[in-house]
Amino acid sequence: MAFFIPKNMEFLPEAIDNYAISHTEKEPKLLAKINRETWANVMIPRMLSGHLQGRILSMFSKLINPENILEIGTYTGYSALCLAEGLKPTGTLDTLDINEEYTSIANRYFKESDFNNNIKQHIGQALDIIPTLACNFQLAFIDADKENYSNYFDAIIDKMDIGGLIIADNVLWSGKVTKEKMGEETIALDKYNRKMLASDRVETILLPVRDGLMISRKIK
Repeated sequence: MAFFIPKNMEFLPEAIDNYAISHTEKEPKLLAKINRETWANVMIPRMLSGHLQGRILSMFSKLINPENILEIGTYTGYSALCLAEGLKPTGTLDTLDINEEYTSIANRYFKESDFNNNIKQHIGQALDIIPTLACNFQLAFIDADKENYSNYFDAIIDKMDIGGLIIADNVLWSGKVTKEKMGEETIALDKYNRKMLASDRVETILLPVRDGLMISRKIK
């Protein structure tokens, strides 16, 4: 499936964005390598989480210290390695994607990392794979086809532990969710945002970081 990726995914003035990055922990060297290769050689490089968002994902994972993480949308592996930084030593990160070209790049970097034995890659449709995963999760990251965000939530919510976090990327979609006229993907994201806010199973905050991160904590 081809995805439309907005050209402008940052909402802060460039000077403020640069200041925030300069006062944030540096990305590890391996992640910097992924960053460079993705921007040099891979189509749609703006799908990469990048420095600031990556450190946010790492921080949430370290605060939770999960035993199991689910990632829907591997791409070139950057976000998976950020999330893996907070895993328990015996923990597992299941990462799902349909694109073998991207995931082959991710696999190469996973093998270079300290988390190769913790990361399990799955190739195929996420909605088919998720029911086959036997464990419960304490952290999930949704960053795949936008039309299925609500379906992904429905598929994983019962697999989330109480207190677990579901993080969804691109929920502002370059500000298109604020417009009266919306395309199919934007409508799906707006539906997801409204669904999270209305759900009595999670408490939710939308962070205007990069292209928007929706953080939903399971409460029942």
